[in-house]
Amino acid sequence: MKTMSNPIRTSWALVTGVAVASVLLGVGSAAAQARIDGIAGETALAFTARAGEISTPDGGSLHFWGYEDLGNNEGVGLPQYPGPTLIVNQNQNISITLTSALPYNQCTSMVFPGHAVTASGGSQGLLTRESCGPADTVTYNFTASEPGTYIYQSGTRPELQIEMGLVGAIIVRPNFGEGYAYNAETTRFDHEYLFLLTGMEPLVHALAEQGRFGEIDMTNYYPVYWFINGRAAPDDLADSFVAWLPHQPYNSMPRMRPGERLLMRIIGADQRQHPFHFHGNNADQIARDGRLLTHARSKFTTLSVPGQTVDQIFTWTGAQLNWDLYGPAAACIDADNNMEDDNNPGATCHDDICAANDLVNNETGAAGADGYDDTNWEYCPDHGKELSVILPEAQNLAYGGWWSGSPYMGDVQPLPPGEGGLNPYGGYFFMWHSHAEKELTNFDIFPGGMLTMMVVEPPYVTIP
Repeated sequence: MKTMSNPIRTSWALVTGVAVASVLLGVGSAAAQARIDGIAGETALAFTARAGEISTPDGGSLHFWGYEDLGNNEGVGLPQYPGPTLIVNQNQNISITLTSALPYNQCTSMVFPGHAVTASGGSQGLLTRESCGPADTVTYNFTASEPGTYIYQSGTRPELQIEMGLVGAIIVRPNFGEGYAYNAETTRFDHEYLFLLTGMEPLVHALAEQGRFGEIDMTNYYPVYWFINGRAAPDDLADSFVAWLPHQPYNSMPRMRPGERLLMRIIGADQRQHPFHFHGNNADQIARDGRLLTHARSKFTTLSVPGQTVDQIFTWTGAQLNWDLYGPAAACIDADNNMEDDNNPGATCHDDICAANDLVNNETGAAGADGYDDTNWEYCPDHGKELSVILPEAQNLAYGGWWSGSPYMGDVQPLPPGEGGLNPYGGYFFMWHSHAEKELTNFDIFPGGMLTMMVVEPPYVTIP
């Protein structure tokens, strides 16, 4: 049986620093992306359910069951936690063939809430047809008739098998195209991120690994690990597909620029509620369970309930901060309008004629001023204002890893050795996390768990 409660082997700050730097600087072949990682465009898939081991940031590991798709799962070639994210287009016909290779000859199946599914082959189970071994395959067919965010999961003893890891996400893109969540102009987005929320109880996984299924009591369930997209913090800040997390390919580190619209796809993928809290602004909840709401609902915390999916739009503009987001206007030449002094590379500089650049509504693109600079989303009434707080001298400051050395976006100032380093572009970082305090730990070790960082970066930073 694997160790489940080893002491932390490296400091949270060190791991976080490596993870965030690699994401923001684009190290590796699959950095944090403005589009969700997954299997895109495939309509015929073959999954095998089998066992593996996932890693936890406290140095332990947990036995799990996951879906493996050797043909299409982005080169992973292993069972994944969570299962591969399927990204399909509206009205496509989807076929998934499932084979069980679970230990102790366990049967398993798949259900697809929100879709009308036909199943063939295999053996009849309680909710749907099941695979009960390598020679007993079952095929599920459905049409992705409605756009939105969906969950798929085991339909065989789901209270156990979902806990073990047999769960994943489906994204159905609307006929409007990739830049929309649904077939409505109000659902347009610039970036999208998945937040599939789960927890794990080590005792359940240890008993399943030993085949002691009769001793598993899901009514006495006490999870001590919590995950976003299959990783606990700070591992979720590292690149997708890092080699040291072979069964946990997906990360979670949202990135955006001022004024952009970020689509949050939230899935409650276990048996507990999770109050997911996002600092920086409210979000407009636009859909639930793959169905567009008649009116958007403003949320400061979204209660993620088991089996439910929620889509919401988050924006951040810096409006009414009462100081200039980019700092007092400096005398500089910025002919290419990249907010950098042409004669002093690396020095921040921005247009000091904000009102003259406010010719359209940035939100709609229609003619007419809305109070924002059309290029960099500066809030014109605050143009040129200095921060109203006098910061202490450097020797009196308590530094955090996210501090760039300046309160102004895009401005990176020298810091003492060993301080900062997680904010190479001078962005604004906000913690996004579960509001249930125990879920911010890895087996009682804080910080960790269901936690990530969202960063608003200067307009000239490229987000993949």
